[in-house]
Amino acid sequence: MDNRIGIQLYTLRDFCQTIEDFDKTCEKVSKMGYKTVQLSGIGNFPAKDIKEILDKYSLEVVCTHRPPVNYLENLEDEIEFHKTLGCKICGLGRLPQKEISIEAVEELAENFIPVIKKLEENNLVFAYHNHAFEFQKFNGKHYFEIIKEKLTSDNFKFILDVYWLSVAGINPAKFIKEHSDDIACIHLKDLMLQGNKPCYAPVGKGNLDWDEILSACEASGAMYALVEQDTCDGDPFDCIKESYSYISNKGYK
Repeated sequence: MDNRIGIQLYTLRDFCQTIEDFDKTCEKVSKMGYKTVQLSGIGNFPAKDIKEILDKYSLEVVCTHRPPVNYLENLEDEIEFHKTLGCKICGLGRLPQKEISIEAVEELAENFIPVIKKLEENNLVFAYHNHAFEFQKFNGKHYFEIIKEKLTSDNFKFILDVYWLSVAGINPAKFIKEHSDDIACIHLKDLMLQGNKPCYAPVGKGNLDWDEILSACEASGAMYALVEQDTCDGDPFDCIKESYSYISNKGYK
């Protein structure tokens, strides 16, 4: 796995809605030490403008989260978008439907198998980001496994989120080891409790075993790991700075 520390820009989405704010945000994360980014939740900017800003601050985009409709109705444009960015991993942030069901998974497979094939023809990888709901069971099997079975292409991977694995009662390190070859990227996101409620936290401030998780990441087939914190108790820039400091002290760049 690439040992550069990445940032999932969904964490900073409120500061990426105009091209000017996107520029300022990229400057800040670069100065913190981040080297790679995932594009998610940012404004609808042309790829060439995004690339120009990222290059200015020596940032590399390694993954995206793009709306389902972009893949299903404007695939050629989406391919060109990723090629212009130099980004190989084309991500889907969640199931298009609001609720998980066997019908929703079958629809996902029916709609996206042709997309995955076309992306493969263009040397691009399709990756699906999990939440906790994929670990509900249908006939004794997690929906995560059913999705994996239905989308059988070698060009289909997961963007594995360790926070949501933990919420679902899954040991992240063990799961990463078991699914090493199925992972494109890993989201590094900590979990703390407020009362009995799980909440997001900067990496190292919560309850997850990061030595175990990072060791599993290093041994996995994942290409990249990216810090993410969906909501922050305080300034998001302060939170991601804390996460960077913690992970960099573990030997990452």
